[in-house]
Amino acid sequence: MREEREREGTVMMMWRKAWAEVANSKPIFLTIYAAVLLGIIFSSFYVFSASSSSSSSPSSSSWLSSPAAASSSISIAFPNAGSVHLDQRTNLSGQPPSGQPFPAISRMPPIWQVPPRKKKMPHLTTFKLTKQLVEQRVKDNVIVVTFGNYAFMDFILSWVKHLTDLGVSNLLVGAMDTKLLEALYWKGVPVFDMGSHMSTADVGWGSPTFHKMGREKVILIDAILPFGYELLMCDTDMVWLKNPMPYLARYPDADVLTSTDQVVPTVVDDSLDVWQEVAAAYNIGIFHWRPTESSKKLAKEWKDMLLADDQIWDQNGFNDIVRKQLGPSVDGDSGLFYAFDGNLKLGLLPASIFCSGHTYFVQAMHQQLRLEPYAVHTTFQYAGTEGKRHRLREAMVFYDPPEYYDAPGGFLSFKPSIPKRMLLDGEHNLESHFSLLNHQIKQIRLALAVALLLNRTLVMPPIWCRLDRLWFGHPGVLQGSMTRQPFICPLDHVFEVNVMLKEWPQEEFGPGIGIREYSFLDNPSLPKHVKESWLNVQLCQEGAQDCHASNKTSPSGILRFPKRSSEELFKTVFSSFKDVKVIHFSSIQDAFLGFSDKASHLIFFLVRSGL
Repeated sequence: MREEREREGTVMMMWRKAWAEVANSKPIFLTIYAAVLLGIIFSSFYVFSASSSSSSSPSSSSWLSSPAAASSSISIAFPNAGSVHLDQRTNLSGQPPSGQPFPAISRMPPIWQVPPRKKKMPHLTTFKLTKQLVEQRVKDNVIVVTFGNYAFMDFILSWVKHLTDLGVSNLLVGAMDTKLLEALYWKGVPVFDMGSHMSTADVGWGSPTFHKMGREKVILIDAILPFGYELLMCDTDMVWLKNPMPYLARYPDADVLTSTDQVVPTVVDDSLDVWQEVAAAYNIGIFHWRPTESSKKLAKEWKDMLLADDQIWDQNGFNDIVRKQLGPSVDGDSGLFYAFDGNLKLGLLPASIFCSGHTYFVQAMHQQLRLEPYAVHTTFQYAGTEGKRHRLREAMVFYDPPEYYDAPGGFLSFKPSIPKRMLLDGEHNLESHFSLLNHQIKQIRLALAVALLLNRTLVMPPIWCRLDRLWFGHPGVLQGSMTRQPFICPLDHVFEVNVMLKEWPQEEFGPGIGIREYSFLDNPSLPKHVKESWLNVQLCQEGAQDCHASNKTSPSGILRFPKRSSEELFKTVFSSFKDVKVIHFSSIQDAFLGFSDKASHLIFFLVRSGL
C-alpha cells in the first residue's frame, strides 16, 4: 500500500508540473500538451494495473486479457470469421479509415464451423477477394487456394477435408458461381467470390468454358501475388495426402515450384526432379508461387497472353512462357534452375510424391520407391469427371456422404476367378492382354445381371491389365516408367465409367445398376452395421452333397447355391436375405442362366452390354 501511495504522489507531481508548463506556454501548444498528458494518464493506469495484477496473480501479463484492456476494441462479425476485434480506429461500418489497412485479426473460427441458420447470408460483396479477406486465413505468410463451380462441390469438400485433417487451415476456395459460394458458406468453408458468373454444370475438357476457367485461374494468381503472400494454387481434382508446407519451405529461394507430367523418375528420393531430364509438360494443377518480382512478372505476362487469345490452353501458355529460357542451374544442390526471363528461379516437384494420375494409380511409383506421397492429381485418366471421382474412390481418398456407404437394397460382391496362365504366362502383348480382360469382363457382366436381379449395387472387382492405356501409340508400357506387368488398372482403363453411371432411358436400357469401387468394402468409412451384415455364397454343382436350393446357411454361415440357377430360383432364395447388407459370391462364373423374359435378356446381354 505504501508503494502505491508513493506512485500516486509521483504521478500528481508530474501532473502539477506539466500543467504549470501548459499555463506558461502559447495556446498553439495546448492541444499537443493535452494529448501528451492523456497518454501519461492512460500509461500510468496500465502500469498500476500490471503492478496490482503481478502482486495477486502468478502471471505478470494477465492484464492483457482483462476487461480493461479489451475495452478499447470493438467486436464485429465477418463471414466465416466469427467475431473479429478491431481497434477504435475502425469505424462502426466495419471498414478502416481511408488509406489505413485492416488491423490484424485476433482469432479465426475453425473450418467446418457452420454459421447459425437463423443468421442471414451476408451480402455477396462481403465475399469479394481483397487483401483483408486473404489476411484472415494466411498462416506463416502462405495461403492455399483452389477454385471451381458447383459441379465440383464434392471434389472441393474432399480437398478441404484432407487439408484440415492434416492440420492445414490457411486455405480459401474461389467460387465461380453463387450456388457454390452459398453452399460452401453454410458448410463453414472459407470462400470468396471470383465474379466469374460461371455455369453450375460440369464443363468438358477443351470446351470454351474449360478455357474460361483456365483464364480465371491465371487472373486469380495475378490478383493474389501483389498482396505479398506465398500462394499454393491447386486444381480441385487433386487431394493432399501429406502436409506440403515443410516441403515447400525447404526451397526458400524458389520463385515458383510446379508439378509436371513426368512419368519416368529422375530421382529416387524426395528431392526436386532433375530439370535437365524432365521432358514432359510442366503441369499447373499443383504449383507454389512466392510474391517476388520475377513471379509477378511471369503471372502478368501469362495473363496477358491468355486474355489476348482465348484459344490458348492455360497450361500450354505457361509452358511456352516459362520455357523461353531454361537454365542454368541456380546452384549445384537445390535443384532450382533459371527460367522465363533468366531471373525466375524454378523448381520441379518430384513426380513420385507430387503424383500425377499415372505415377500414382498406374505405376504406384511412391510405393516402389518407399516414399510418402504428398498429393495426387487425377491426370492421365479417362471418363471425364466421373472417371476422376472413381479413381480417387478406388484409392480411398475421396470423401463421400454417409448414404454412399449404405445403398438401398444393399451390395453384391464377388471374387473373380483368373487362371495363372492368363495373368503371368507368355508375352505381354495385345493378345494376352485382351484375353485376360475379356475373361474378367464376362464375369463382371454376369455379376451386373445378378445385381440387377437382386436390386443390389455391385462392388466392382479389381481388374488386372497386362498393358497400359494411353491416348497415343506406345509399346504396352511407357519406356523408362516403373509400371509393372501385370498391374491392377483403374476401372476407366477398361470401362467407360461415365457411361456406366449415366441415367439412361429405362424403356430402352432397363433399370439402372449402381456400382462401387473395388476397394469399397475395405474403406474405413464403411459403417459397422454394413460390415457386420454379410452373407457368403458358395456356388456348387447341383446334385452334389448339400447343394440344393435353400435359404438355410451352414453352421459357418455359408449359403451353398446351385450353379446355372434360374431367375425365379435367385429371387426365391435370396428374398430371405433382403435385409443383409452385403452378399458375397466366392465365384460368379456360371451362376446365372439368364433372364426368363426374352426381351429383358436381349436388352441386358445384347443392347446394354454391347455384345
